[in-house]
Amino acid sequence: MALQPDRLEHDGDLLDAYSRAVIDAVDAVGPAVVKIDAGPGAGSGVVVAPDGLVLTNSHVVNRTARTTVTLPDGRSRRGDVVGDDPDTDLAVLRMAVHDGESVPWARFGDSRTLRVGQIAIAIGNPFGFHHSVTAGVVSALGRSLRGRSGRLMDDVIQTDAALNPGNSGGPLVTTLGEVIGINTAMILPAQGLCFAIASNTARFVAGRLIRDGKIRRSYIGVAGQNVPVPRAVARAHQLAITSAVLIASVEANSPAAVAGLSKGDLILGFNGQPITGIDDLHRRLTEDHIGTPVPLMVLRGVERRYVTVIPAESQRN
Repeated sequence: MALQPDRLEHDGDLLDAYSRAVIDAVDAVGPAVVKIDAGPGAGSGVVVAPDGLVLTNSHVVNRTARTTVTLPDGRSRRGDVVGDDPDTDLAVLRMAVHDGESVPWARFGDSRTLRVGQIAIAIGNPFGFHHSVTAGVVSALGRSLRGRSGRLMDDVIQTDAALNPGNSGGPLVTTLGEVIGINTAMILPAQGLCFAIASNTARFVAGRLIRDGKIRRSYIGVAGQNVPVPRAVARAHQLAITSAVLIASVEANSPAAVAGLSKGDLILGFNGQPITGIDDLHRRLTEDHIGTPVPLMVLRGVERRYVTVIPAESQRN
């Protein structure tokens, strides 16, 4: 059955409204999206402050101290790395800004307010095609994604806005022109499986990188693996977990060694929180615990015991 003229007009209005929303968002944020050249690699970034601070991916700068940042209007400036955190795949650059020079910048949105299905717009430089725009929707929220460092990144946004190599570090934007994510990865050869670091995570990490040059984390000095906890053992000790971390080795003179932890111990809890695997343990080892005594619940043989460990600051970054 042919569509009626009023239906066609209605659909046209919807398409026009969608187009205007995308265009307005690109007009608002696009001038702040930059191309970053860092040695053999290149990617994207977004200016997030009027003094030339640029947020991008850690894997874009690839531990390079100095980059070249190019604005959409063709201006190129040196970009010095302020801080780099491979575990969240984020880095902050400071672009050289001349006295009296105006630099466009974008504002963060609150990623906690996102809804699955809302429009998401990606801006970047895929395969060197300068200032390309793709649009889709927020496909899912709260995803976890394994970073290039091997650590798990939480609160990741999934989107079907098409990303390609070179989009990395560019912004994911709402129709209000707010940055709600930093594009970080796509899954190949799948289509429509793309991911961005949530803006609230990016804002927190950027603040710490500007302040300290790195993200401070704690460590205890064990290598471990995820293992199942036998049901009989869980019942005997009234444990509400089915897996734990088996200590495979203890680093000499580490906080774990000082606390008396040994190879073969099972870590079941950290500061009153259950530990079901290595990722759980990594999540608990934050800056807040540096130098602070923390009780670990461990299983040694058939005996459950509590061991107090004082995490030290990780020097991995």
